[in-house]
Amino acid sequence: MSDIRPPRNVQRTLPARKRIALVAHDGKKGELLEWAARWRETLARHALTGTGTTAERVSRTLGLEVEGLMSGPLGGDQQIGACIAEQRLDLLIFFWDPFSPQPHDPDVKALLRLAALWNIPVACNPASADFLISSPWLDTVYEMTIPDAGAWVSGRTAD
Repeated sequence: MSDIRPPRNVQRTLPARKRIALVAHDGKKGELLEWAARWRETLARHALTGTGTTAERVSRTLGLEVEGLMSGPLGGDQQIGACIAEQRLDLLIFFWDPFSPQPHDPDVKALLRLAALWNIPVACNPASADFLISSPWLDTVYEMTIPDAGAWVSGRTAD
């Protein structure tokens, strides 16, 4: 039987202009807006994507261009996950609410699983987002390793 984990031996280069997803549960949208306002000039240098209301509020309130996807419960979390799997996303800022059960909790778990699998930096609160957005790697090219999905699939179908 083949290994259940794909080897993490493929190099991926993140560009200097990062593709950043902004996501926040309803109880955390205000907190994300406050955080994004503090980092507005930094965020403006990067390509932003967000789910539903979060993208619309960040764009309207801060005057930033944010590609809006569907609302999280309507499939936006899965759209962000697809961007991760397709290597079209470089960082995930996701202020999730630990006190409020969400009807789409399985989607949230799947999104965080994909971020871990594909080695995507994730921040889930203002402090971790501050560390991530102030990293010296944010505005530079960054080399990282990701799973060798092709080799893993070939190994699973070789029998």
